[in-house]
Amino acid sequence: MKTANERELNKEQVTENAKKQMRIILKGVSQIVGEEDLLIKLERSLKTGKPLTIKLGLDPSAPDIHLGHTVVLRKIKQMQDLGHQAVIIIGDLTGRIGDPSGKSKGRKALTDREILENAKTYQEQIFRILDPEKTEVRYNGEWLELITLEEVLHMAATTTVARMLEREDFKNRYTNHIPIGLHEFFYPLMQAYDSVEIKADLELGGTDQTFNILMGRNLQKEKGMEQQVALFMPILEGLDGVEKMSKSLGNYIGVQENARVMFKKIMEVPDFLILKYFELTTDITPDELNTIHSRLNSGENPKYLKLDLARIITGLYHNPEETKAAEKYFEEAFSKKEIPQEIDTMEVATNQNNLFDTIRPLVERGVVKSGSDMRRLLEQGGIQKNGTKINSLDEVIQTDDILKIGKKHFIKIRLTKS
Repeated sequence: MKTANERELNKEQVTENAKKQMRIILKGVSQIVGEEDLLIKLERSLKTGKPLTIKLGLDPSAPDIHLGHTVVLRKIKQMQDLGHQAVIIIGDLTGRIGDPSGKSKGRKALTDREILENAKTYQEQIFRILDPEKTEVRYNGEWLELITLEEVLHMAATTTVARMLEREDFKNRYTNHIPIGLHEFFYPLMQAYDSVEIKADLELGGTDQTFNILMGRNLQKEKGMEQQVALFMPILEGLDGVEKMSKSLGNYIGVQENARVMFKKIMEVPDFLILKYFELTTDITPDELNTIHSRLNSGENPKYLKLDLARIITGLYHNPEETKAAEKYFEEAFSKKEIPQEIDTMEVATNQNNLFDTIRPLVERGVVKSGSDMRRLLEQGGIQKNGTKINSLDEVIQTDDILKIGKKHFIKIRLTKS
């Protein structure tokens, strides 16, 4: 039997370990609701060996994941590394309502087929980050389709219309006389019920999900349950350094992009965001982050810090060989201004052998947006053939010629008969 001193020592060790976990969990966090509760939950987890249940709800409307989405996923991975369990809830039923968060009008509901296809794509991508052995994927239709009308009315009675209208999106739409469907009020209630169903200890989301996640705490309290801790992660700015990272804005870094594209894009991160990207999109420890901060403050050239950042992030989503090749390509093409050794080949079917014939295949590959974009680049001196600028669409193009289009794209031409 342990003595009183041994028990006290053990208790102190548990508290110390819980505080160490807290330091890792809170790295980069924008806001936490229930911080004292989290320490209690962590101490209990360490004593009992039972992991915390970490909830993340996913709206299956936009299945392409970029680094902005991974801010929350990487935080969950850090908690998995500490021994905790993630429950990813795919909103198959709530997706039929559509999350109104941040929307200036009602969102179009998804069909069952769209939800299932998007959910499959989501899972393929999130498991590039999360540990499958410590992740459970659930669909909230499992329980939401079974609740009775009486239970729905009871949930609705836990909040007020005035409380719903405190949401910025609802308030703006109400003020501007933009219709709000009654069904939209049920979205935060339904996703809050998810927290009740899985007995979530902690829920994560971006700061744009504050209302929804706090609703989960409220509903758990109404049900007489221990409330989940709410953890909010910052919104990550994209490559423009201004707007939220978004595929529609073109300022994104996709997790499925090839290594060369990913490496190059990371090197375009504005200098003032270097520390934030290290903090939110990598798994470096708080002490390592302090070292990065010191390097920045000492006046070190930001390029070297961004090279470290590009190696780390690219290495999270690609193997070491691909990451090294991406760095070599970047150094040759953009640092030394040389023509890289490894270049993608593009077939051009033509009988004319001139630059004009490359427009359609370049547009199809997404290298240029349109023919007018190609002409604009040509006028600005943004197109080179074998290292020499060209200024006419009549320029003769031969097989194995290398075109540099703009600042980013190198293409080797292979001519075929049309």
